[in-house]
Amino acid sequence: MLQASNINVFYGASQALYNVNVGAAPGKVTCVLGRNGVGKTSLLRTLAGQQPLQSGTMTWEGKDIAKLAPYDRARMGIAIVPQGREIFPQLTVLENLKTGFSCLPVSKRIIPKDIYRLFPVLQSMLHRKGGDLSGGQQQQLAIARALVTQPKLLMLDEPTEGIQPSIIKDIQRVIAELRDRGDMAIVLVEQYLDFAHALADDFIVLERGQVVLSGTGGTMDKEQVRRYMTV
Repeated sequence: MLQASNINVFYGASQALYNVNVGAAPGKVTCVLGRNGVGKTSLLRTLAGQQPLQSGTMTWEGKDIAKLAPYDRARMGIAIVPQGREIFPQLTVLENLKTGFSCLPVSKRIIPKDIYRLFPVLQSMLHRKGGDLSGGQQQQLAIARALVTQPKLLMLDEPTEGIQPSIIKDIQRVIAELRDRGDMAIVLVEQYLDFAHALADDFIVLERGQVVLSGTGGTMDKEQVRRYMTV
């Protein structure tokens, strides 16, 4: 289980997060919602170790990870799918998938067959360059690459951004299946409220780096949340 408490994050003299609390448990999706620029990506980057925290506590499976480097967190089973996908455009789909091997011991460096069941389009494109794929296909590749690391905590930063509706439905199905297996915790950063509402077991809403709403998915008032997501 992930538990982050009283997280404060700065970029130089500018504070991005103020005493943020967030948790994630196996078999559940925690959604982080809010407008652009309110600190959602900063929170995910901090959880992944890509951005240092000024103060606060952060534990994963009961272990303090606040000062661990990103690669050490990856070895502990923490994976992130970044905003913008960040696949390698000059590498093939297969080569992109294999970059997920870097945090795994040699004995575990295999691509699970389940990857191709979850994302069947990738199997037919293994030898195409990542840069030749559509935006939706690249997003599927980015999620698949994260799954190659065999994570216990999967964090996704706006996976629906710029994606066609049919692939959004596919991604929703995959996230729901991963959650329902019961052995993976998921943190989902989103601006597409209907997508988030359909998946959320728990949620927080950020405004100017602070949590202004939180609760379980079943108690989420979509209209109240929407006020913090519209420009």
